[in-house]
Amino acid sequence: MKIPDYVGSLAFGLKMGVILPGMDIVAEILKSLSCCNKDGLLGDNDVICITESIVARAQNNYITVNDIAREIKEKLDLSDDSTLAVIFPIASRNRFSMILKGLARAVPRGEVIIQLSYPFDEVGNQIIDPEFTEKLGKEALTLKDLGDRSFKHPVTGVDYINFYHEIVKAEGARPTLLLSNSALKALDYKPDGVVAADIHTRESTKNIIMKEFSNCITLDQICTEGEAYSEWGLLGSNMSSGERLKLAPREGKALVETLRLRIKEQFGHDVQVMIYGDGAYLDPTSGIYELADPRAAFAATDGLDCLREGVKYKYLADQCYHEEHKTAEEIEAILSESVRKKMAKDCMEREGTTPRRMEDVLASLADLVSGSADAGTPVVIIKSFLA
Repeated sequence: MKIPDYVGSLAFGLKMGVILPGMDIVAEILKSLSCCNKDGLLGDNDVICITESIVARAQNNYITVNDIAREIKEKLDLSDDSTLAVIFPIASRNRFSMILKGLARAVPRGEVIIQLSYPFDEVGNQIIDPEFTEKLGKEALTLKDLGDRSFKHPVTGVDYINFYHEIVKAEGARPTLLLSNSALKALDYKPDGVVAADIHTRESTKNIIMKEFSNCITLDQICTEGEAYSEWGLLGSNMSSGERLKLAPREGKALVETLRLRIKEQFGHDVQVMIYGDGAYLDPTSGIYELADPRAAFAATDGLDCLREGVKYKYLADQCYHEEHKTAEEIEAILSESVRKKMAKDCMEREGTTPRRMEDVLASLADLVSGSADAGTPVVIIKSFLA
Protein backbone atom coordinates (compact mmCIF):
# COMPACT_ATOMS: atom_id res chain seq x y z
CA MET A 1 0.00 0.00 0.00
CA LYS A 2 1.43 3.37 -1.02
CA ILE A 3 -0.03 6.83 -0.49
CA PRO A 4 -1.32 8.11 -3.86
CA ASP A 5 0.29 11.22 -5.33
CA TYR A 6 -3.02 13.07 -5.24
CA VAL A 7 -3.09 12.93 -1.42
CA GLY A 8 -1.56 15.90 0.39
CA SER A 9 -0.50 16.11 4.03
CA LEU A 10 -1.54 13.06 6.04
CA ALA A 11 -1.26 12.09 9.70
CA PHE A 12 -2.09 8.72 11.21
CA GLY A 13 -1.44 6.95 14.48
CA LEU A 14 0.34 3.65 15.03
CA LYS A 15 -1.13 1.15 17.44
CA MET A 16 1.46 -0.30 19.81
CA GLY A 17 1.44 -2.65 22.74
CA VAL A 18 1.84 -1.49 26.31
CA ILE A 19 5.21 0.15 27.00
CA LEU A 20 6.57 -0.65 30.46
CA PRO A 21 9.57 0.62 32.44
CA GLY A 22 12.85 -0.85 31.25
CA MET A 23 11.75 -1.50 27.67
CA ASP A 24 13.95 -0.35 24.80
CA ILE A 25 11.72 2.37 23.39
CA VAL A 26 13.76 2.80 20.20
CA ALA A 27 13.51 -0.93 19.44
CA GLU A 28 9.76 -0.95 20.13
CA ILE A 29 9.15 1.98 17.78
CA LEU A 30 11.32 0.45 15.06
CA LYS A 31 9.26 -2.73 15.34
CA SER A 32 6.09 -0.77 14.60
CA LEU A 33 7.71 1.23 11.83
CA SER A 34 8.84 -1.96 10.09
CA CYS A 35 5.18 -2.75 9.37
CA CYS A 36 4.70 0.74 7.93
CA ASN A 37 7.77 0.38 5.77
CA LYS A 38 6.62 -3.01 4.51
CA ASP A 39 3.26 -1.53 3.47
CA GLY A 40 4.79 1.52 1.79
CA LEU A 41 3.64 3.91 4.52
CA LEU A 42 7.11 5.17 5.48
CA GLY A 43 9.20 7.48 3.35
CA ASP A 44 11.61 10.39 3.12
CA ASN A 45 10.61 13.64 4.86
CA ASP A 46 8.11 11.87 7.10
CA VAL A 47 7.91 13.12 10.68
CA ILE A 48 7.82 10.45 13.39
CA CYS A 49 6.07 11.87 16.46
CA ILE A 50 6.32 10.03 19.78
CA THR A 51 4.15 10.95 22.74
CA GLU A 52 6.20 11.85 25.81
CA SER A 53 4.35 9.42 28.06
CA ILE A 54 5.74 6.21 26.53
CA VAL A 55 9.28 7.60 26.48
CA ALA A 56 9.17 8.59 30.15
CA ARG A 57 7.56 5.28 31.11
CA ALA A 58 10.20 3.26 29.30
CA GLN A 59 12.84 5.33 31.10
CA ASN A 60 11.14 4.54 34.43
CA ASN A 61 11.17 8.29 35.01
CA TYR A 62 9.04 8.37 38.15
CA ILE A 63 9.44 10.28 41.39
CA THR A 64 7.32 10.33 44.55
CA VAL A 65 5.61 12.96 46.68
CA ASN A 66 8.29 12.32 49.32
CA ASP A 67 11.00 13.08 46.75
CA ILE A 68 9.43 16.47 46.11
CA ALA A 69 9.05 17.21 49.83
CA ARG A 70 12.66 16.28 50.54
CA GLU A 71 14.09 18.32 47.67
CA ILE A 72 12.02 21.46 48.21
CA LYS A 73 12.91 21.40 51.88
CA GLU A 74 16.61 21.17 51.04
CA LYS A 75 16.68 23.72 48.21
CA LEU A 76 14.72 26.38 50.10
CA ASP A 77 16.23 25.51 53.49
CA LEU A 78 12.84 24.93 55.09
CA SER A 79 11.97 23.43 58.48
CA ASP A 80 8.81 21.57 59.41
CA ASP A 81 7.19 24.77 60.68
CA SER A 82 8.27 27.08 57.84
CA THR A 83 5.95 29.15 55.67
CA LEU A 84 6.04 28.32 51.97
CA ALA A 85 4.42 30.47 49.29
CA VAL A 86 3.31 28.86 46.01
CA ILE A 87 2.69 31.48 43.32
CA PHE A 88 0.45 31.08 40.25
CA PRO A 89 -0.04 27.29 39.99
CA ILE A 90 -2.46 26.11 37.31
CA ALA A 91 -5.76 24.54 38.30
CA SER A 92 -5.25 20.87 37.47
CA ARG A 93 -5.64 17.63 39.36
CA ASN A 94 -3.39 15.78 36.93
CA ARG A 95 -0.68 18.41 36.66
CA PHE A 96 -0.47 20.04 40.07
CA SER A 97 -2.32 18.25 42.86
CA MET A 98 0.50 15.77 43.59
CA ILE A 99 3.12 18.50 43.34
CA LEU A 100 1.18 20.56 45.89
CA LYS A 101 0.98 17.50 48.13
CA GLY A 102 4.77 17.28 48.08
CA LEU A 103 5.21 20.98 48.75
CA ALA A 104 2.83 20.82 51.72
CA ARG A 105 4.56 17.71 53.06
CA ALA A 106 7.80 19.71 53.27
CA VAL A 107 6.24 21.94 55.96
CA PRO A 108 3.89 19.62 57.91
CA ARG A 109 3.68 21.96 60.92
CA GLY A 110 3.96 25.17 58.95
CA GLU A 111 1.88 27.13 56.46
CA VAL A 112 1.39 26.97 52.70
CA ILE A 113 0.23 30.14 50.99
CA ILE A 114 -1.33 29.32 47.64
CA GLN A 115 -1.65 32.38 45.45
CA LEU A 116 -3.83 31.81 42.40
CA SER A 117 -4.19 34.23 39.51
CA TYR A 118 -7.78 35.21 38.80
CA PRO A 119 -10.30 34.94 37.29
CA PHE A 120 -8.27 32.48 35.17
CA ASP A 121 -4.96 30.65 35.55
CA GLU A 122 -2.26 31.10 32.90
CA VAL A 123 -3.68 28.40 30.62
CA GLY A 124 -7.26 29.67 30.79
CA ASN A 125 -8.80 27.53 33.53
CA GLN A 126 -11.49 29.52 35.32
CA ILE A 127 -10.66 29.91 39.01
CA ILE A 128 -13.54 32.16 39.97
CA ASP A 129 -16.57 33.75 38.31
CA PRO A 130 -15.31 36.89 36.52
CA GLU A 131 -18.57 38.74 37.25
CA PHE A 132 -18.16 38.11 40.98
CA THR A 133 -14.66 39.58 41.01
CA GLU A 134 -15.84 42.65 39.09
CA LYS A 135 -18.54 43.29 41.69
CA LEU A 136 -16.03 43.07 44.55
CA GLY A 137 -13.58 45.39 42.80
CA LYS A 138 -10.59 44.22 44.85
CA GLU A 139 -7.00 43.63 43.70
CA ALA A 140 -6.60 40.67 46.06
CA LEU A 141 -9.13 38.19 47.43
CA THR A 142 -9.01 35.84 50.42
CA LEU A 143 -11.30 33.04 51.56
CA LYS A 144 -12.96 35.58 53.82
CA ASP A 145 -13.96 37.61 50.77
CA LEU A 146 -15.41 34.51 49.12
CA GLY A 147 -17.48 33.53 52.15
CA ASP A 148 -19.40 30.29 51.69
CA ARG A 149 -19.46 30.60 47.89
CA SER A 150 -18.16 27.71 45.81
CA PHE A 151 -16.67 28.37 42.38
CA LYS A 152 -16.58 25.25 40.24
CA HIS A 153 -14.57 24.87 37.07
CA PRO A 154 -17.05 25.06 34.16
CA VAL A 155 -15.55 21.97 32.48
CA THR A 156 -14.32 19.68 35.28
CA GLY A 157 -16.83 20.76 37.93
CA VAL A 158 -14.03 20.99 40.52
CA ASP A 159 -13.78 23.82 43.04
CA TYR A 160 -10.00 24.20 42.84
CA ILE A 161 -9.83 26.75 45.63
CA ASN A 162 -11.34 24.25 48.07
CA PHE A 163 -9.53 21.30 46.44
CA TYR A 164 -6.09 22.82 46.94
CA HIS A 165 -7.05 23.97 50.44
CA GLU A 166 -7.89 20.39 51.44
CA ILE A 167 -4.68 18.94 49.95
CA VAL A 168 -2.54 21.20 52.15
CA LYS A 169 -4.71 20.58 55.18
CA ALA A 170 -4.42 16.80 54.75
CA GLU A 171 -0.63 17.08 55.04
CA GLY A 172 -0.91 18.84 58.42
CA ALA A 173 0.08 22.30 57.19
CA ARG A 174 -2.10 25.42 57.47
CA PRO A 175 -3.52 26.42 54.09
CA THR A 176 -3.90 30.08 53.17
CA LEU A 177 -5.62 30.74 49.84
CA LEU A 178 -5.07 34.04 48.10
CA LEU A 179 -6.23 35.33 44.72
CA SER A 180 -4.10 38.07 43.23
CA ASN A 181 -2.44 38.84 39.91
CA SER A 182 0.51 40.56 41.55
CA ALA A 183 3.42 38.14 41.95
CA LEU A 184 4.52 40.04 45.06
CA LYS A 185 1.27 39.82 47.02
CA ALA A 186 2.16 36.57 48.82
CA LEU A 187 5.28 38.26 50.22
CA ASP A 188 2.97 40.20 52.55
CA TYR A 189 2.60 36.92 54.46
CA LYS A 190 6.35 36.76 55.19
CA PRO A 191 7.17 33.36 53.65
CA ASP A 192 10.45 31.57 54.31
CA GLY A 193 10.58 30.29 50.72
CA VAL A 194 8.72 30.80 47.46
CA VAL A 195 7.94 28.51 44.53
CA ALA A 196 7.04 30.30 41.29
CA ALA A 197 4.72 27.54 40.08
CA ASP A 198 3.60 28.95 36.72
CA ILE A 199 4.70 27.32 33.47
CA HIS A 200 5.22 29.66 30.54
CA THR A 201 5.68 32.86 32.57
CA ARG A 202 7.85 31.32 35.28
CA GLU A 203 11.04 33.27 34.57
CA SER A 204 9.22 36.59 34.55
CA THR A 205 7.45 35.73 37.81
CA LYS A 206 10.68 34.61 39.44
CA ASN A 207 12.52 37.76 38.37
CA ILE A 208 9.79 39.96 39.85
CA ILE A 209 9.85 38.06 43.14
CA MET A 210 13.63 37.98 43.43
CA LYS A 211 13.85 41.76 43.30
CA GLU A 212 12.15 41.68 46.70
CA PHE A 213 12.88 38.16 48.01
CA SER A 214 15.80 35.93 47.05
CA ASN A 215 14.76 32.48 48.32
CA CYS A 216 12.69 31.55 45.26
CA ILE A 217 12.79 28.70 42.76
CA THR A 218 10.68 27.52 39.84
CA LEU A 219 9.21 24.08 39.18
CA ASP A 220 11.83 23.33 36.53
CA GLN A 221 14.51 23.55 39.24
CA ILE A 222 13.06 20.61 41.18
CA CYS A 223 13.85 16.97 40.27
CA THR A 224 16.56 17.79 37.73
CA GLU A 225 19.07 15.18 38.93
CA GLY A 226 19.19 11.73 40.48
CA GLU A 227 18.09 8.30 39.30
CA ALA A 228 14.83 9.73 37.95
CA TYR A 229 15.03 13.29 36.65
CA SER A 230 14.16 15.58 33.79
CA GLU A 231 15.80 18.63 32.30
CA TRP A 232 12.34 20.17 32.72
CA GLY A 233 12.18 19.35 36.42
CA LEU A 234 8.57 19.05 37.55
CA LEU A 235 7.28 20.87 34.49
CA GLY A 236 5.51 18.45 32.19
CA SER A 237 4.98 15.93 34.98
CA ASN A 238 1.74 13.98 35.35
CA MET A 239 -0.04 12.18 38.14
CA SER A 240 0.74 8.45 38.07
CA SER A 241 -0.32 5.70 40.48
CA GLY A 242 -0.30 5.97 44.26
CA GLU A 243 1.97 8.83 45.26
CA ARG A 244 4.07 8.65 42.11
CA LEU A 245 4.48 11.29 39.41
CA LYS A 246 5.77 10.63 35.92
CA LEU A 247 8.30 13.25 34.90
CA ALA A 248 8.78 14.50 31.36
CA PRO A 249 11.28 12.42 29.33
CA ARG A 250 14.96 12.99 29.98
CA GLU A 251 17.69 13.33 27.34
CA GLY A 252 15.08 13.56 24.61
CA LYS A 253 17.41 15.12 22.06
CA ALA A 254 19.74 12.11 22.14
CA LEU A 255 16.79 9.75 21.73
CA VAL A 256 15.27 11.45 18.68
CA GLU A 257 18.66 11.67 16.97
CA THR A 258 19.32 7.99 17.69
CA LEU A 259 15.95 6.95 16.30
CA ARG A 260 16.43 9.08 13.19
CA LEU A 261 19.78 7.41 12.53
CA ARG A 262 18.40 3.92 13.14
CA ILE A 263 15.50 4.53 10.72
CA LYS A 264 17.99 5.63 8.06
CA GLU A 265 20.16 2.56 8.65
CA GLN A 266 17.31 0.04 8.81
CA PHE A 267 14.84 1.38 6.24
CA GLY A 268 16.87 3.84 4.18
CA HIS A 269 14.52 6.77 4.78
CA ASP A 270 15.58 10.27 5.80
CA VAL A 271 12.98 11.35 8.37
CA GLN A 272 12.58 13.81 11.23
CA VAL A 273 11.64 12.76 14.76
CA MET A 274 10.06 14.52 17.73
CA ILE A 275 8.81 13.78 21.24
CA TYR A 276 5.57 15.69 21.76
CA GLY A 277 3.37 16.57 24.69
CA ASP A 278 0.33 18.85 24.80
CA GLY A 279 -0.75 20.52 21.61
CA ALA A 280 -0.23 24.29 21.48
CA TYR A 281 -3.78 25.38 20.78
CA LEU A 282 -6.55 27.28 22.51
CA ASP A 283 -9.98 25.68 22.78
CA PRO A 284 -12.42 28.28 21.43
CA THR A 285 -15.32 26.86 23.46
CA SER A 286 -13.76 26.61 26.92
CA GLY A 287 -11.10 29.29 26.43
CA ILE A 288 -8.49 26.87 27.80
CA TYR A 289 -5.00 27.00 26.32
CA GLU A 290 -4.25 23.29 26.17
CA LEU A 291 -0.48 23.62 26.62
CA ALA A 292 0.18 22.60 30.24
CA ASP A 293 3.62 21.31 29.23
CA PRO A 294 6.52 23.78 29.08
CA ARG A 295 6.53 23.39 25.29
CA ALA A 296 4.70 21.38 22.66
CA ALA A 297 7.76 19.31 21.68
CA PHE A 298 10.15 18.18 24.39
CA ALA A 299 12.76 17.28 21.77
CA ALA A 300 13.05 17.34 17.98
CA THR A 301 15.67 16.62 15.34
CA ASP A 302 17.37 19.61 13.74
CA GLY A 303 15.30 19.51 10.57
CA LEU A 304 12.28 20.72 12.54
CA ASP A 305 14.08 23.81 13.85
CA CYS A 306 12.37 26.17 11.41
CA LEU A 307 9.23 28.17 10.80
CA ARG A 308 6.27 26.89 8.88
CA GLU A 309 5.57 29.48 6.21
CA GLY A 310 3.62 29.33 3.01
CA VAL A 311 2.04 30.97 0.04
CA LYS A 312 -1.49 32.37 0.21
CA TYR A 313 -3.02 30.09 -2.42
CA LYS A 314 -6.50 31.60 -2.35
CA TYR A 315 -5.15 35.13 -2.79
CA LEU A 316 -3.01 34.09 -5.75
CA ALA A 317 -5.84 32.11 -7.35
CA ASP A 318 -8.26 35.04 -7.06
CA GLN A 319 -5.66 37.53 -8.28
CA CYS A 320 -4.76 35.43 -11.30
CA TYR A 321 -8.38 34.74 -12.22
CA HIS A 322 -10.12 38.07 -11.60
CA GLU A 323 -7.32 40.53 -12.37
CA GLU A 324 -5.15 38.67 -14.85
CA HIS A 325 -7.81 36.44 -16.47
CA LYS A 326 -5.63 33.31 -16.35
CA THR A 327 -6.92 29.84 -17.18
CA ALA A 328 -7.01 27.04 -14.61
CA GLU A 329 -3.91 25.46 -16.18
CA GLU A 330 -2.02 28.76 -16.08
CA ILE A 331 -3.00 29.36 -12.46
CA GLU A 332 -1.84 25.85 -11.49
CA ALA A 333 1.56 26.55 -13.08
CA ILE A 334 1.86 29.88 -11.26
CA LEU A 335 0.94 28.28 -7.92
CA SER A 336 3.53 25.52 -8.40
CA GLU A 337 6.21 28.08 -9.22
CA SER A 338 5.23 30.26 -6.24
CA VAL A 339 5.83 27.39 -3.82
CA ARG A 340 9.45 27.16 -4.98
CA LYS A 341 10.05 30.90 -5.31
CA LYS A 342 11.72 32.93 -2.55
CA MET A 343 9.37 35.73 -1.49
CA ALA A 344 9.69 38.66 0.88
CA LYS A 345 8.03 38.09 4.25
CA ASP A 346 5.76 41.12 3.78
CA CYS A 347 4.61 40.40 0.22
CA MET A 348 0.87 40.01 -0.48
CA GLU A 349 1.37 36.49 -1.80
CA ARG A 350 2.19 35.46 1.78
CA GLU A 351 -0.40 37.66 3.44
CA GLY A 352 -2.27 35.74 6.14
CA THR A 353 0.24 32.88 6.36
CA THR A 354 1.42 33.53 9.92
CA PRO A 355 4.87 31.96 10.50
CA ARG A 356 4.77 29.36 13.27
CA ARG A 357 7.43 27.12 14.72
CA MET A 358 7.33 23.88 12.78
CA GLU A 359 7.61 21.70 15.87
CA ASP A 360 4.65 23.49 17.52
CA VAL A 361 2.41 22.89 14.52
CA LEU A 362 3.44 19.25 14.13
CA ALA A 363 3.22 18.49 17.85
CA SER A 364 -0.28 19.98 17.97
CA LEU A 365 -1.36 17.88 14.99
CA ALA A 366 0.12 14.73 16.54
CA ASP A 367 -1.60 15.43 19.87
CA LEU A 368 -4.96 15.79 18.15
CA VAL A 369 -4.46 12.56 16.21
CA SER A 370 -3.34 10.54 19.22
CA GLY A 371 -5.87 12.03 21.62
CA SER A 372 -3.27 12.07 24.42
CA ALA A 373 -2.67 8.37 23.58
CA ASP A 374 -6.28 7.48 24.52
CA ALA A 375 -6.61 5.85 21.11
CA GLY A 376 -3.69 3.55 21.82
CA THR A 377 -1.64 5.24 19.10
CA PRO A 378 1.32 6.82 20.92
CA VAL A 379 3.33 7.16 17.69
CA VAL A 380 2.04 9.36 14.90
CA ILE A 381 3.45 9.58 11.37
CA ILE A 382 2.97 12.84 9.48
CA LYS A 383 3.54 12.71 5.73
CA SER A 384 3.95 15.35 3.01
CA PHE A 385 4.20 18.18 5.52
CA LEU A 386 7.86 19.03 5.00
CA ALA A 387 8.22 18.15 1.32
